[in-house]
Amino acid sequence: MVRVIMHGCNGHMGQVITQLVEKDPEIEIVAGIDLNDCRDNGYPVFTDIWTCDVEADAVIDFCTAKATDTLLEYCEKRQIPVVLCTTGLTDEQIKKVEETSKHVAVLKSANMSLGINLLMKLVKEAAQTLAAAGFDMEIVEKHHRLKVDAPSGTALALADSLNEGLDNAYHYTFDRSQRREQRDDKEIGISAVRGGTIVGEHDVIFAGDDEVITFQHTAYSKTLFAKGAIQAAKFLKGKGPGWYQMSDVIG
Repeated sequence: MVRVIMHGCNGHMGQVITQLVEKDPEIEIVAGIDLNDCRDNGYPVFTDIWTCDVEADAVIDFCTAKATDTLLEYCEKRQIPVVLCTTGLTDEQIKKVEETSKHVAVLKSANMSLGINLLMKLVKEAAQTLAAAGFDMEIVEKHHRLKVDAPSGTALALADSLNEGLDNAYHYTFDRSQRREQRDDKEIGISAVRGGTIVGEHDVIFAGDDEVITFQHTAYSKTLFAKGAIQAAKFLKGKGPGWYQMSDVIG
């Protein structure tokens, strides 16, 4: 049995994970952390993370970026592995994640979806063939109107996958509105759309002469991210310090 602390337990994703865990005999939530102690989840909820002294094998985090630093300090001090799902972290916070991973297991991926992680592998392989054949590469991502960071972490991770397959010889273009010039040969364009209740859609476009190849992933609900986080928590139990990815979980 994997014992989990749910960080952000009363948020939308925290509640989705709570419901999924109730039906999974291999894992249980033993405590929750949330400033909003508004409901009975069937486990104790702490509004101050430092008062939570419940023994656990992992923390699953779906909270806000402003709570990430304290969470990392807590997990390092208590030596509890953490599945870090919060997006929109600053460069300084990413450095803190890297430093924390030297002392405790941290799983941080741009996207918790199995499909997205497979897509990263596929587009990396495709880029090695198509870029050499003169195909231009563009990424278009779409999310709901409430998402504050743009482009999405997943779009950047897909761009990094393309670039890794090409010896990191390409640069990223995020906005063409102030440019009056044609795209260059070493450019990966990234565009963001925000509107409605779109859960998440990512298109990786290879545009060549007289043909276009598009890889697309569409998320229809956030449940797939919750399922990935649960699998990640199971994977982290007993793991030593290190920065782990969803590719480690599915690999």
